[in-house]
Amino acid sequence: MKQIEKDELYTYLSQFLKNKGIELKEGSYTKGIHAGCSLLVDAINLSQAGLERAKTELDKQLTQVRKVIHEKTAPKTRPESTPRPNATSGTSASGTGSRPRAGKANSSNAKGRQHKETGTNRKHKRKGRP
Repeated sequence: MKQIEKDELYTYLSQFLKNKGIELKEGSYTKGIHAGCSLLVDAINLSQAGLERAKTELDKQLTQVRKVIHEKTAPKTRPESTPRPNATSGTSASGTGSRPRAGKANSSNAKGRQHKETGTNRKHKRKGRP
């Protein structure tokens, strides 16, 4: 944004007051008004510069956050250097083939499992509960 000149605010203020019927003449009160306008212009210019720097820094940080989010949420790609298993060998990627593992019960056949201690299919009844 464009900076305000030192005497610009005082000039606009004196023109505004002149249009309203008040003329600022040289004196102690006009020096005070001029000094106040000068301080206000300095404060405005410094705050504009600070806001521009803050905006630039915020844009940098936002870009970094977007990059990190993209890296964390992007789909993972498989490395192409690992060889794929042959389809004619009859084994899957885990090397076990198409047969289920021995000793493992099928998860859909949960009723067929027997209790270790009693050898029955019934659930244990807890003592003290009906």
